[in-house]
Amino acid sequence: MFEVMGPIHSDFFNQDRFLLNNVELRIKLTQQRDPFVLMSTFQNEKLLILDATLLVRKVRISATVLLGHAAALQKAPAKYPLTRDFKTKPFQICTSDKFQKRIIIGFVTNQGFNGHYQSNPYNFQHFNLNYLSLFVDTQQIPAQPLTPDFERNLHIDAYNTLFSGTGIHWKDEGNDITYAEYPRGYTLYAFDISQDLSANESHWNLQRQGIVRMVVKFSKPLTTAVNCIVFSEFNNLIEIDKNRNVVVDYGV
Repeated sequence: MFEVMGPIHSDFFNQDRFLLNNVELRIKLTQQRDPFVLMSTFQNEKLLILDATLLVRKVRISATVLLGHAAALQKAPAKYPLTRDFKTKPFQICTSDKFQKRIIIGFVTNQGFNGHYQSNPYNFQHFNLNYLSLFVDTQQIPAQPLTPDFERNLHIDAYNTLFSGTGIHWKDEGNDITYAEYPRGYTLYAFDISQDLSANESHWNLQRQGIVRMVVKFSKPLTTAVNCIVFSEFNNLIEIDKNRNVVVDYGV
């Protein structure tokens, strides 16, 4: 028996504005299959949740501020800009819709992706990848493709994307993944494809549409089925009007 505690990683909870009063909010949590969430040699363990508690912080607003909110809602709805996360199906990265602002790519075994007691679904391996490049329309990102050589332990450009693609490049911040750990289950490739490299900032850029595609090569033939996981981030907007109707516009 054990206990854990942590935040809900949902798009709306990652923005910094308070939710208006009298807005109905429902949270539905679905438990994954046991082979996905557990690792075991016996392959018959079960995860049973005995008790769960949702902690919600409420803010008591003064009557004057509430009246101000009501007056403002008569003129325009409340707007909540947020970052919408989207996980694509394997190798479904080519798009002709709105551009993402950030893309993070990783590779896992098909067995781990589908759930197995002896496979870690978060074990992102390199599989001897020796070429990776994104094309946003005709623009190649990065300007020089990533050409790591994991057999010779030469992968600094790929490792550097964990910083340049996540907004902590040249900052006194880290991500708890060392250079030595990177090829041992933490091999992710992050790309900031916003116009001004502002995927980690609060302001928005003009929305663009086009085609994003990926080119990947491996130095050796794959010995097992591999899934490519693509994590994309988009700028989106949620609006709440005076009647507490919620409108989600994915086309913003």
